[in-house]
Amino acid sequence: MVFNSVDFLIFFPVVCLVYFIIPRRARNVWLLLASYYFYMSWNPKYALLILASTAVTYLSGIFIGWAGTKEARRARALKRLFLVLSFGVNLAILCVFKYLGFFLDTVAALLGAVGIDMKVPALDILLPVGISFYTFQALSYTADVYAGKLTPRRNFITYALYVSFFPQLVAGPIERSDHLLEQLERPRSFDYLRAREGLLRMAWGLFQKVVVADRAAVFVDAVFASPGAAPGSVAGTAMVFFFIQIYCDFGGYSNIAIGAAQVLGVELIENFRQPWLAVSIRDFWRRWHISLSTWFRDYVYIPLGGSRRGKVRKWLNTVTVFLLSGLWHGAQWHFVAWGLLHGVYQVAGDMTDGPRRRIRAALRIREDGALHRVCAVAVTFILTTAAFCVFRAGSVREAALMLRSLFTDFGPKALLSGQILEFGLDKWDLAVFACSVAALMAVDLLNERRPVWPLLERQVLPVRWVCYLALIFAVLIFGVYGPGYDAASFIYFAF
Repeated sequence: MVFNSVDFLIFFPVVCLVYFIIPRRARNVWLLLASYYFYMSWNPKYALLILASTAVTYLSGIFIGWAGTKEARRARALKRLFLVLSFGVNLAILCVFKYLGFFLDTVAALLGAVGIDMKVPALDILLPVGISFYTFQALSYTADVYAGKLTPRRNFITYALYVSFFPQLVAGPIERSDHLLEQLERPRSFDYLRAREGLLRMAWGLFQKVVVADRAAVFVDAVFASPGAAPGSVAGTAMVFFFIQIYCDFGGYSNIAIGAAQVLGVELIENFRQPWLAVSIRDFWRRWHISLSTWFRDYVYIPLGGSRRGKVRKWLNTVTVFLLSGLWHGAQWHFVAWGLLHGVYQVAGDMTDGPRRRIRAALRIREDGALHRVCAVAVTFILTTAAFCVFRAGSVREAALMLRSLFTDFGPKALLSGQILEFGLDKWDLAVFACSVAALMAVDLLNERRPVWPLLERQVLPVRWVCYLALIFAVLIFGVYGPGYDAASFIYFAF
């Protein structure tokens, strides 16, 4: 069941209606049942993996709390043991289902390079939807209990709901226990204004997904299907389209998740903050997939030493974190290369910060001036778009072919002659796409100054309803729907 499906259109109102009718003490039970039903609509047996992750981290939290009552030296050893067991079991499950095939193929390739033939067994393992998301969310609870930031929870129902809460179960945002869990423990009642804003946010997320992302996907899929075959200008356009596609696909999911939770009285953390306005790669990661970048910062980068042990160690920690981030996204080398590229970007930016400051001072360019900001945004956009080419391509080799075409076969002829229309989108689609992206940029620019949704809710009734109806009709009329309304999945479901 995906957010842009007819099934969810029926499922969500039913869940909300029952949720606000039944007694408050039964609401978390109902949400837990709804969440497991939501997940089991993909593959019922993989709900056992969520249950296993939930049970292990729940018991680990209790045992870590129990260990804290012992003598100090023994307490440290016991707490560390239960933390290692929690992480070990969960990461072992994640590795078996997501990385085992990748590991065996890599070992076989390395052995083959030295003349040793290794037969890799055929593994009939289907990647469970959202396993990386709920695993990291569960592990953050264990880590926070171990660090003393959170007391162990005894209510298994509430904790199980924290791990499996359906709006953000399969693609985030990756919530923290001190934020989501504590909300789920408090009573929640229906709030009309909050629900109205949540529904508006869900509609905007659907607009991002079915009008923008799914339309861009038609063109992107056609160009990336034959890497290096399209003219450089078309390949470059496809790279820009993919940046827009993945932003609207994942950002759309996050908006629907945040809006759905808001209707139910739960506030989820923001996962995106206008990433195309980033002025540096570091700033980009403060705006893109915020829940994952902060997770790696708090549970990997800082424990490794962060920036406290000199520049070389800081750069090594940065590259390590981004390598792991790339691997988190997928068990393929092009994802690892994408993560490494972002790590190198950050290290290079740090190393050249001093010289760039001196150049700006010599040229009398103000760092807070409009010219510098426009140039910084443009450079960051180009760098991230090139990196996303590596992300989207089926391999590092295919990414290299796409990027090479920018330098060997680039020119405006393919765009001006109409050759761009040979890749799935006609003039009408391109016009709709251009208008939709303009609307997206306008909303993002408003959000950069102040949150746009509360601002809209304060407008007079006619203005609000014009915006509501325009958004609804845009989704219904301009959305890209497959035969028989075959709802397109979200990109991050694969991670």
